[in-house]
Order: sequence, then C-alpha cells, then structure tokens
Amino acid sequence: MRAPIGIHIRRKRLELGLSQVSVARHVGISASYLNLIESNKRDVGGTLLLRIAEHLGLDIHKLTGERELKSLQMIDEMLRDPLLQGLDFRQTDTRDLVARFPEVAQAIVRIYRAHSASGAEIEVYANRFNQDPVLAQMLHEVLNRIAGMRSGAEIISDVKDLAEADRRRFTQAINHEARAVTETMNSLVGYFDRGAVRRRAIAPLREVEDAFISANNHFPELEDIAEELRAAMGEDFSEAALERHLEREHGITCRRWPEGAPWGDFPATEQGRLDRDTQTLWLRGSSRRATRQFRICRQIAELQAHAPLTRLCDGLDLTSEAARQIAMRALASYVAGAMVMPYEGFRKLAAQHHYDVDLLGHLHDASFEQVAHRLVSLRRPGAEGVPFGFLRIAPAGRLTKRFPLPGLAWPSGGHGCPLWPVYSAPGAPGVLRQIAEFPNGKRFLLIAKSVQKRVSNWQDQSLSYSIMLACDIHHADRTVYARGLDLSDLSSSVPVGPSCLLCARKSCSHRQEDTPLVDG
Repeated sequence: MRAPIGIHIRRKRLELGLSQVSVARHVGISASYLNLIESNKRDVGGTLLLRIAEHLGLDIHKLTGERELKSLQMIDEMLRDPLLQGLDFRQTDTRDLVARFPEVAQAIVRIYRAHSASGAEIEVYANRFNQDPVLAQMLHEVLNRIAGMRSGAEIISDVKDLAEADRRRFTQAINHEARAVTETMNSLVGYFDRGAVRRRAIAPLREVEDAFISANNHFPELEDIAEELRAAMGEDFSEAALERHLEREHGITCRRWPEGAPWGDFPATEQGRLDRDTQTLWLRGSSRRATRQFRICRQIAELQAHAPLTRLCDGLDLTSEAARQIAMRALASYVAGAMVMPYEGFRKLAAQHHYDVDLLGHLHDASFEQVAHRLVSLRRPGAEGVPFGFLRIAPAGRLTKRFPLPGLAWPSGGHGCPLWPVYSAPGAPGVLRQIAEFPNGKRFLLIAKSVQKRVSNWQDQSLSYSIMLACDIHHADRTVYARGLDLSDLSSSVPVGPSCLLCARKSCSHRQEDTPLVDG
C-alpha cells in the first residue's frame, strides 16, 4: 500500500502555478517521471524527495506519508468489514480520499473506532446477560415482582364486588412491590455503571496505543532520562543493587509476595504493587528475575522522573484520566526498558549479533518480550535499527499489544490470522519463523515465540503470552532468523492475511469467518 505523497506534491505545485516541466527541470528529472510520481505510480524518497520539498516549500515531515499510511490501513480494515461487503472501493479511491481530504479521512477513522468500541461493549453486555449470575438473579427478581404487581392489579380491576379491605390490601401490596422494583432497578443500573467503569479501559488503552504508534514508539527525552538513571546506578545493575538504590534514595523496601503480604490476592496482571503506607514494593515471588528487575526500574522511573513523564504525557493529547494513567505506566515502562538496554550499546550489540533476541536477552538479563519491545523502539534518526513490528497474543488468542509497520497493518483488536507463526508458538520449542505474503503482495519475515511471565506454583498459575516480531523481507537478511532461507524464492512464502474477518483470501482453507456451523 503506497502512501499518497504524489498527490500532495501535485496539489502544492498547482497552488504555486508551476508546470510539471519547470519543476522536473529544477529537481533534475523528466516531466514524465514527475507525472508518474504525482499520479502515485512511483515511490519517491531520499534526496529527490528533499529537492522536490525544498523547491515547492513543502514540509518534509508531512511528505513521509506515515500519517496517511496509517489512515489508509485503518480505512482498508474498515472496508473489509462484512457490513460494507459489496461496495466497490479501489485503492486509488482511498488514496485520493486520504490525500485530498485528510480531515474527512480522519473523521471516518474516528467513527469506525467508535463503532468498533461499541461492538466490543455490546459483546460484553451479551456475555454478561448470558453468564452473569448476579445479573440473572436481579432480572429474575424484577420479573417476579412485576408478575405479582400484575396479578394484584388484575384482581382489583376484574373483581367487581371486591371488599374494600381486600382492595386496600392488594393496593398496598402493589405499592410495596413497585417500591421494591424501583430499588432493584436502581441496583441494576448501579451494577451496569460499575461494569462500565471497568470497561473504560477498552477505549483508553487503544488511545494510548495510537499515541505511541504516532510517536513511532521512540521518545528521545525518555532515552536521555534512562541514560541518566542508569549512570547513577554505577557498574552494578543487578536486582539487589536496584533494590538497595530504591531503599537508599526513596526509603522503599522490596519484598516478595506472598510472604507476609497484607492481602490475600495479588493483582492478576501486575508484577508489583507499591504499598505507600508501609513504603514497601511488593514483587510477585513467582515472577522471573528479568520481570522483577524491570518492575523495580519502572518504580525508579516513576519516582525520579515524575515531572518529565507528566509533561510528556500531557503532550500526547489524551482525552480521559484512565488513558493518562495507562500512558504514565507505559512511559515509565519505556524508561525501564531503556535503563536495562541503553540505546547505543544495545543497538550495536543487536547489529553485531544479527538481532538474535534470545542472545540479546541473555546479554542484558532481559526477557524475550522486553528485548522485542526494545527492538521496536530503535528509531533514533541516523541511528536506527532494523524496523520491526511487534505483536503480543494472549493465551486465548486475542491481540493485546501491537506496533505495526508501514505496509503491514495489524488488526486493531480481536484475533489475527491463524496461519501466523505466533499461533503455533505455544508448546513449540524455541523461535518459529515464517516468510509471509499478505494480500497486498508485501512479504515479511515473521518470528514468534511463547514466553512465560512467571513460573507456576501452588498459589500462582503460570502466565504465558506469545510474542511475534515482523520485518520487511528487504531487511530480513540482517537478522539471524533469515539464515538458511531463500528470501528470493516467492514460492516459499506462506499466504496469510491480517485476520479472517479482514482477509481478502475468501478461499483460504483456514478461514474462520463465514464457515458452516456443522462441518464434517
């Protein structure tokens, strides 16, 4: 999918009243080649793009096409929704829309996101109606009381010779039931309100994810903060040294849960909890050492870099307090990853060892997921690493975290393509790899591995995720995972898609949408 840079160039040229011949002569190309660029039939970049931008007075940052490409990817996902099947939209139509009317494209994207969020909420409500025993009990109580009120009203209405005492008794019973129904309904509304508060994480999490993607998942200010914090630690960067630093600088003691913890259950998704009353950072005892080390680094970042983290969070233009809280944790986690794996040293080691994720984890005492995250953030201008996309899959197969690449649009949520190696990773030894070809013809090297966030014990089940990294096939030979593969052999590519719901490969035998309910 090519970003519509050429349309921007053509529009600016026409605004200035310049001919294709004069512009082409000035930048050193033929008029016919400029025509192909403006028609978006040729890619343009490097020094040629700089010359064109300088001659026309265009902001080079607006010509990278990243924002338009993200809009194109989201609109492409929207157009593959079954609700819009049958509409004859071509890629040229969507490119023209995004380039000529960017605000309209953004409005369409926002409406689609709102539609997706609403669909998720409807699914939540449906599941609660079907499975929630509290809700079922409340509804049963309401129905019983309404039935009692109706019976009493029918007696008062139909029995003409009803004694006055009996009439008063039935009227009082109806009033009593009406008040009880009102109380039950108020409780029911409150119950749904509490559920709505819990569900608000759906939209805020997406909002924070989009903000990080817009920043290319690289924050120079946080890199500087991480280097300063790491330097203050000295040569010893062990878990014990981090614990001593936290106690010496902030009076916070690290302890392991559950030994002596003041509560019975540890939050399921948290690896650590700070008890402000006792100045204790409780770390999950079953977490792996790399996870505990990372959590301590995040705590140090939250305490020692609170002001710059807050300032950067303000600049993300988030719309809710819930999103701000998620963003603050995510920014502090970014600092923690940069502390464990300082940018320049890590980048050089990654290139030296051909991006061997397991080996890099061993060298930095970091987990596979932490290294994969760090690889995605190597976007410093002039000192970039291999551009990777990142995806994390929960045990149930749902996408829980994503960082896409230009030309590679991960779905916004739900499930991905069942042919991705990430879905074969659970139970498989080591790293799986695959040369994948997406419906748009782009080919990527995909690598995947199942990882454990913590070990299992009697009180704590193991928590596993599957991690997948993707890089364009043109960068694949820079990685250890391309060894032994013929990257030029098109027949070795596995035809995959973004997800069954969004995939154009209607004849795929692995398709999970539009399949019969009963299939022998």
